[in-house]
Amino acid sequence: MNSPEQIGWLILLLPLIAAAVITLFTQRDAKFSAQLSIIAVVVSFLISLFLFFTFSAPFELKFDWMSVGDLKIDFGIKFDPLSRLMLLIVTGVASVIHIYSFGYMREDRSMARFFASLSLFTFSMLGIVLANNLVMMFIFWELVGLSSYLLIGFWYERPSAADAAKKAFLTNRLGDFGFILGIILVWATLGTANLNGLNFDQLRQKLAADPSALGNMATIAGLLLFCGAMGKSAQFPLHVWLPDAMEGPTPVSALIHAATMVAAGVYMLCRVYFIYAAPQAWPVWAPEWLQGITALGVIAWIGCFTALLAALIAVQQNDIKRILAYSTLSQLGYMVMAVGLGGPTAAMYHLTTHAFFKAMLFLGAGAVIHACHHEQDIWNMGGLKKKMPATYWTFLIGTLALAGVPPLSGFYSKDEILALASDSHPIMFIIAVFVAVLTTFYMFRLIFVAFLGTPRSEEAEHAHEAPAVMKWPLIVLAVPSVIAGFWGINHFLAPQFSGEEVHHGSWFDEILAPFGHAPLAALAGLAAVVFGYSFARALYLNATVDPIPHRLGLFARAMRNRFYFDELYTGLIRVTHEALAKLADWLDRWVIAGLGVRGVQGTTEVIGRALRLVQTGNLQTYAFVIVLGLALVLYLFLNF
Repeated sequence: MNSPEQIGWLILLLPLIAAAVITLFTQRDAKFSAQLSIIAVVVSFLISLFLFFTFSAPFELKFDWMSVGDLKIDFGIKFDPLSRLMLLIVTGVASVIHIYSFGYMREDRSMARFFASLSLFTFSMLGIVLANNLVMMFIFWELVGLSSYLLIGFWYERPSAADAAKKAFLTNRLGDFGFILGIILVWATLGTANLNGLNFDQLRQKLAADPSALGNMATIAGLLLFCGAMGKSAQFPLHVWLPDAMEGPTPVSALIHAATMVAAGVYMLCRVYFIYAAPQAWPVWAPEWLQGITALGVIAWIGCFTALLAALIAVQQNDIKRILAYSTLSQLGYMVMAVGLGGPTAAMYHLTTHAFFKAMLFLGAGAVIHACHHEQDIWNMGGLKKKMPATYWTFLIGTLALAGVPPLSGFYSKDEILALASDSHPIMFIIAVFVAVLTTFYMFRLIFVAFLGTPRSEEAEHAHEAPAVMKWPLIVLAVPSVIAGFWGINHFLAPQFSGEEVHHGSWFDEILAPFGHAPLAALAGLAAVVFGYSFARALYLNATVDPIPHRLGLFARAMRNRFYFDELYTGLIRVTHEALAKLADWLDRWVIAGLGVRGVQGTTEVIGRALRLVQTGNLQTYAFVIVLGLALVLYLFLNF
């Protein structure tokens, strides 16, 4: 390596090397395979830390990869404030989850395969984070889809796991189809011989020099790129795959829901935010009612609706992992809404803090499931506080951070989003505050039912604290869950999007900052916590059955059944599949086989029979044909 910066390639390549070595050489030694995977990601984290604190100026490492006509594509890695922060999140959280997995998957007969897939997943996500152009990002985008398929369906002998893996893969392909169309449209609009592929810096510079360079394709390009984020970050209507991803091992759920796959969509929107900041326009042929709609407006409303929809569904879920899954959906809705409201800094701020406490919550849920012999229904738990004190207290910290209780990190990052909504869109602000009430409600419902009261099953009665290899990752993640709000993450990212340096005050200043610059949002967030906790306590403290179904009736049933989106999509697929099958059969039977194959064969046969009649061997017949032909030629010549 010619310069110290080039060790950045190791961050990307080490997990890939680990995955390749495990797959090709060490599958029979599960323990060594796990250790190799853990070492690779931990070293990647240490290198990320080194680069974060050593090289403050942005830099790129790249080489020419492909050149086809005017299209020139680099394979390169990019270090700037956005990627540096995301690197620490991905490698840091992934390191903790890898270590936790060593204890969680110890008894699994396919542990080596699990760690090979986990390393491939980490490599794929790091590729998205470090990509310096849209084409490279899309390649790793698809690799993340493959890796998630392998991990969600890890226990492939279970039909539910296999179905969940296929559902995640196919649903993401729908979003990715729009994503690649958006990439093609951006290249077709902005690509020139002087534009090296779709390099982010060059695209940014081109739009800075000519903000209207995308012309009347600006809004369509933005919406098509957003399709990719809708798939990866599970936004409505492509949200249905994420809860089913719980069929994979719990560490997979933690990795997908905290710092990797679902974060990719939000990260991508922030990476290409300069495209959304360009003047929005529609083609002249677009209907007049579309002219007032912008890509950011659509993004904001879809994020807002997803946050509300997922929070409502979470209220009536009983599977501990599904509650957290819908919580992730809801928080992703917050982040996407923030991007749509013009706040990529707020979105990344909440993505960062959310990664810590949501990973901790999922790993805590894994510890509970492990202690209760794979029982996941919270109504079959109870009394776990005394039996699993470390898990309980870390889970409670994660719950408080997710609910937005100061001075924990979630309060400050969520406050940025609420403040953004209160300044720019009162209706979204009201919905966001209501979602905060629901968040506190369903999380304390989980706490009261699963951890407090008395054990409701034999499994809960004999539960025990998680082993040290699973307990210490929870304690490690609890630290940033508490203090990450004081790190000045929003100040660190602000220059990336606004170009202006923001002063980072003292810790005391940071604690009081929300009440100074946006008191309405801060007070509304606190009120949401109080209301949500009060309702949860009144309904679920010492409850033996869920009282909501008796009070809300059909609406509660709809929430429990996820508002029947899966049934609706299944019905649509059956109808469209059958219709397409019948159409394909008709085309095959009558157009291809009938008109095409039999038609050509039959026409050739008829012409052949007709020509055969002419071949009589009779001279008079031939003379008659010659005279007839000559007469026809003379007639045509004289008349035309």
